[in-house]
Amino acid sequence: MKRLLTFLLALTVTAVAAEDSKSAAVSFTELEDRLRVEFDGELFTEYRFNDEGRFFPAFYPIVGPGGTKMTRRFPFEESKDEDTDHPHHQSLWFAHSDVNGFTFWATKEYKGRKPGYTVHQKFLEKVEGEDGGYFVATNNYEAPDGSIVMTDTRKVEFSGNADARILDMTITFHASNGDVSFNDEKDAGMAIRVASDLQVVHRVKVNGKAKEGTGNLVNSEGIKDRETWGKKARWVHSYGKVDGKPVGIVIMDHPSNPRYPTYWHSRDYGLITANIYGKHFFEKLEDPQAGAMKLPNGESRTFRWRFVFHKGEADNDAVEAYFKQFTEE
Repeated sequence: MKRLLTFLLALTVTAVAAEDSKSAAVSFTELEDRLRVEFDGELFTEYRFNDEGRFFPAFYPIVGPGGTKMTRRFPFEESKDEDTDHPHHQSLWFAHSDVNGFTFWATKEYKGRKPGYTVHQKFLEKVEGEDGGYFVATNNYEAPDGSIVMTDTRKVEFSGNADARILDMTITFHASNGDVSFNDEKDAGMAIRVASDLQVVHRVKVNGKAKEGTGNLVNSEGIKDRETWGKKARWVHSYGKVDGKPVGIVIMDHPSNPRYPTYWHSRDYGLITANIYGKHFFEKLEDPQAGAMKLPNGESRTFRWRFVFHKGEADNDAVEAYFKQFTEE
């Protein structure tokens, strides 16, 4: 953790100048249905694990440096200025739309698959600190009849300073109740729905055409906007201005992850998902299960991702510096 913060403080990018060299202290407040995460006494996010009407734990809101809300408000809050498509796009979350024939992505029947629930069980650890913190939680993936399809253990680490707030997600999936098949689907993976101002286009149409947004997408290979969909890359950067302030979100795939680098289910309307499972869709292959991943009974598999929420502008060199630090920890 200290190495990370030392790196952040040492990083100098012309448009992302450090205002404050002090690393953020992280503290938690556990409520009945969520865990509140604060940086230096200010809200960063809430881990909503028992929010009414939700089918999986999600982080909302995400408040970046300077108080900027970085993800879409809908469906947690209504806003007349936002698109209201895909109510299952819930800020920042992990989900998969075909695990053993059930959808853990959609909140209603999808392609003939009934929706399951990712159910929070307990916190194993909650560690606060002056230079960061983390929690460890467990979840059951439950079929509609309540039977357990699989389980996971997730460690979520928080760190940063006045210019960048970082969320590291490590999830270990356990085939604890029989064989598990993560089937080939485009709607799957570690996901975020970015703030409306960061969308490249909007779902609302004007004169039959999608309304232009003010955001941008670029991946580690230099591919931009709509063309990032289905491409393999080490990271994707969503950036622009929110409430008139230049900000960005970098989502990173870790080299230790299976099938690295991941495909990206990255939509120009604001959804960005690290998805290794959708090979059939992304490469337009005949085999409908080309990207399926099997997890035999009793085995486990671990994935790591990083989200960097930064203020100011950041070019590819700055993002590569963040990525290099993530891979060398």
